[in-house]
Amino acid sequence: MKPETQNLKPETQNLKPETRNPKLETRFGYFYKVLAIVSKDITAELRTKEMMSAMFVFSLLVIFIFNFAFDLRAENASTLAPGVLWVAIAFAGMLGLGRSFIIERDRGSLEGLLLAPVDRSAIYFGKFIGNVLFIATVEIVILPLFIVFFNLSIVIIPALVGVVILGTIGFAGVGTLFSAMVIHTRARDVLLPILLFPVIVPVLLSAVRLTAGIIDGLPLADVQNWLTLLIAFDLIFMAIAFILFEHVVEE
Repeated sequence: MKPETQNLKPETQNLKPETRNPKLETRFGYFYKVLAIVSKDITAELRTKEMMSAMFVFSLLVIFIFNFAFDLRAENASTLAPGVLWVAIAFAGMLGLGRSFIIERDRGSLEGLLLAPVDRSAIYFGKFIGNVLFIATVEIVILPLFIVFFNLSIVIIPALVGVVILGTIGFAGVGTLFSAMVIHTRARDVLLPILLFPVIVPVLLSAVRLTAGIIDGLPLADVQNWLTLLIAFDLIFMAIAFILFEHVVEE
């Protein structure tokens, strides 16, 4: 009887056992876990499209309605444009943040996620990055419409995108923490905006002021204080959320 290895195909005989690099896994394992959570959320959303469709429709309705209202009532709509943009981003983002952890609980996967051998901070950053990507996808659509409807110059796009990114990071960073905090409450849909909006007032105020300065063509020195406030808020509250998230999800 011939050995079994003689019946194997040549390409099968030449296969080598999979090599693993423990040092590489230890060094980048944390980032792999974060990306795995992000990938899971994106895959689940692409299958259902529940959250993104609601965010798109709501943000577009805000832009359309306010644009037509200001055409009738305001002589210079550009003075009101920054508020319109951030109302659309904030409320559309609130819809996404509200569903971030609720979906996990409704599907019964929250317990499995918490029991997984990952650091709690990896769950936070995975959810945070996913929320930023979802909100950014909506912003990619509404920013061109915002510029067209309010007759703004395309020259302001790079600076406007930078402000939107900073504002989105601060908004999603705090919102992800509060979304996990209210998941076990019955009135979570009502409680999340009540808790979140007072905290993110510095983000919205700074973002609106910076957006107005960009539209008006003000030099950086005139809005430097608002930019510093926005960056400081992002750094401080991201650190606070990183520290408190483990205690929040364990409650």
